[in-house]
Formats: sequence, structure tokens, C-alpha cells
Amino acid sequence: MTISRGLPLLLVVYSLSCGLAQSRLAGLPPVFQAATKSALPPDSGTASNGAYTIGPADVLTVMVLREASLSGNLLVRPDGMISMPLLGDVKAAGANPRELANDIAERLKKYIQDPNVTVVVSQINSRKAYLIGEVNKVGPVDITNGMTLLEAISSAGGLTQYANVRKIYVLRKQSAKDLRIPIQYKQALKGDRASNVVVQPGDTIVVP
Repeated sequence: MTISRGLPLLLVVYSLSCGLAQSRLAGLPPVFQAATKSALPPDSGTASNGAYTIGPADVLTVMVLREASLSGNLLVRPDGMISMPLLGDVKAAGANPRELANDIAERLKKYIQDPNVTVVVSQINSRKAYLIGEVNKVGPVDITNGMTLLEAISSAGGLTQYANVRKIYVLRKQSAKDLRIPIQYKQALKGDRASNVVVQPGDTIVVP
């Protein structure tokens, strides 16, 4: 009988403690909530998992543990390569930092026992598009994931009153030559997704 009478009280205390813990967790910033759920870092080893893809003009900080002569800041050349002592040219563009670090470490095994390599993108310069012609702010714009043509034009202050919206086009770099993509600007304004193309790094948006 003593146990049965005390059981509701125990349940109430347990419920209150759980509710208090949940309320405290809900009050934390998202990053701390995530850390409380799992102490393991998220897997960012592949581009499909959201890792940043290195591109030309980015600046990388390459650190080789206990090898100061092999460490430093490196600029990714227009051909996508970086130059390192001992290794010469290494392809960086198209890889994410972890992939590049693994590649460098594998190459260094010829010269160093168990190399420990870290790659950090210290300056992001490759994710840019360019606007020329009748926009209020001519020049490069930083691209965010999924940025559309209308968003890029808006970030450049919009069109001038002299813009010919019927002749807007995008020049996109291809392996052989630039691809010219005509834009139906008025259709894009009406919500046509096919006309409101997603901007890619290196695109040039031309507004006659």
C-alpha cells in the first residue's frame, strides 16, 4: 500500500523533471540543442552532404602538422590547380576541403610518414556572377545557394530605366565556348521558373 500511494508522487516528480529538461533544451540556441542530441560532428566529407566545393580564385589555408615549410595560404589558379612544395601542381577546384586534404596527404606519403593535413577555405572568391549593362550596380555579385536571375539582378540594385528586358541573356562558361541563354524576363516576373534560371558561378548576366 505504501508503494502504491507513493507511485503517483514519483510519476509527478519524474514528469516535472522531464518537462523542465525539455524547456531548458528548447531555450538553448539551435547549435547547442544539436550538440546535446549528439556529440558527433556532422559528416561534411562530400559535396552531396553540403560541403563547400572549392573553385578558382578561392584562397586555401593548407596546414601540414609539424611541417611548416609545406603549410601556408594558397591561391587556386584559374586552371583549378594549387602549387605545393614537393608535390608541384595539385588539382583543387571541384573538391571539397576534406577531399583535397586526403588527396594531399596521400601524395605526401612518399615523403613524410603519416602526414596530417588540414585544408581550410580562408577566402571564398569563386562563387560570383557578373552583371553588365543596364543595371544600377555593374560588377560581381556573391552567389548564394539557389540564387536566381531575378535575385541576382535585385542584388545589383535592379534594372535602369533604359534596360531592354526583351534582350537580357546569360553567358555561361562551357568547356569549348560560352553558352548564351536568352531570358524571358517578363515571364520570370510572372513566376515562370524556367525563365528565372538559377545562377551559376562564373555566369555573366547581360542587360542591354
